[in-house]
Amino acid sequence: MSQLTYRILLTKEPEGGFTVNVPALPGCVTFGENIDHAMEMAKEAIELYVETLQAEGDLVPDDSQTLEYSLVLAS
Repeated sequence: MSQLTYRILLTKEPEGGFTVNVPALPGCVTFGENIDHAMEMAKEAIELYVETLQAEGDLVPDDSQTLEYSLVLAS
């Protein structure tokens, strides 16, 4: 089995919990009540998304070649 790598973005919601986005998989968005739950939901959403792509014979993208940096600017 090959290994796929995905970058996930967690956004803390004002009403509580976290929205999860997977940039490499357009439309792959889920929600978790806390970080651990969000990570579980992200894993499930990614697995289902990838299974669907594979079943349809589509290319399965991943982030294995993506480098990410964060810059903090003083204002």
